[in-house]
Amino acid sequence: MKLEIPENGSYLIVSESAHNADMYYATGFLAHDPFIYLNSGEEKLLVPDMELGRAKKESRVKDVIPTSRYNLMGKLREKKDIDTAYCDVIMDFLLSVDVKKVAVPYSFPVQLADCLRAGGFEVIPVKSPLRKMREIKTKHQISAIEKAQRAGEMALADGIMAIKKATVKDGILMNGNAPLLTENIRSVIEKSLLDMGCEAGDIIIACGRGSSDPHWHGGGELREGEPIVIDMVPRSKTERYYSDMTRTVMRGTPTGELTDMYSAVLDSQAAAINSIKAGVTGSEIHNMVCDVLEERGYETARGKTGEFTEGFIHSTGHGVGLDIHEAPGISENGKELKAGCVVTVEPGLYYKHIGGVRLEDVVVVTGSGCKNLTIFEKKLVIT
Repeated sequence: MKLEIPENGSYLIVSESAHNADMYYATGFLAHDPFIYLNSGEEKLLVPDMELGRAKKESRVKDVIPTSRYNLMGKLREKKDIDTAYCDVIMDFLLSVDVKKVAVPYSFPVQLADCLRAGGFEVIPVKSPLRKMREIKTKHQISAIEKAQRAGEMALADGIMAIKKATVKDGILMNGNAPLLTENIRSVIEKSLLDMGCEAGDIIIACGRGSSDPHWHGGGELREGEPIVIDMVPRSKTERYYSDMTRTVMRGTPTGELTDMYSAVLDSQAAAINSIKAGVTGSEIHNMVCDVLEERGYETARGKTGEFTEGFIHSTGHGVGLDIHEAPGISENGKELKAGCVVTVEPGLYYKHIGGVRLEDVVVVTGSGCKNLTIFEKKLVIT
């Protein structure tokens, strides 16, 4: 893997890869404990001995070295401190490949950077070159995102079916003799995702006025005549790529205000999706969404400063991949979109006396337009 690294040809990451998408992208090796990736023109991994066999089988990096080669246990017995011993191992490792100057990501541990500098190494924090590379997805990566999306849609269908089957008593949706809770629907969705080899770390099911807070997790009983915002981030447990989707639904008859909000959000999203293509900037797409919503009489946060809590109060979208949120952004400062980028398009409107409406699709940017990976219907009223 060739990296664009300013000022230096060596790039060092010290991290686990279960939660560090850059480390997983660079190595293809999934581990919950820290290990070391060095790219100095040639890629090398330094891993605990117990991970050596698995790393050699699973990592895309061919040169895998055990920490015992640099006497980790001997250094630990001498130093009586694992952090100091580990730093000494890294210094010996770098010296063995004639590296005295390394670029590191902004997230690099401060303690370790100080230790390396005290040992005579130059450590230069840089913006991650891997994050820039991750913006453009391969066919395999797009397929992994689409796999997660299909699973998410099937799980959402199961959740909505449970809402549809509920009876209504005094305005409360009922599951048998008990109120139907957001927790019940979340459980239905989670189980469905697991059955398809996927998971979702956060599932928003926000009913009623509380849905005017875009990231309120939701809780309690579901009610007739109120919007239910369902937002999930399904991820394939094998490929580890996310998708992201949101639908707003309800049981009963919507008010005119809610119907108008839904129509405006739907039309603004369609305008954005129809205009996305390589060469267009994220800011242009975001401004297009704001134009549609403002023409319908809704306020947006565009150009505003200070507190702004109602109307369209967030960006239009973001990149999605190994992280839920990654570049490029579809926002006021969004940069040029390139073919192969995968982005969400998720306009929304939020009013405290009504609740929220948000619709979210995931699209792949192409040279002539975009491919929508989301095929789930957009229908406010569950019938």
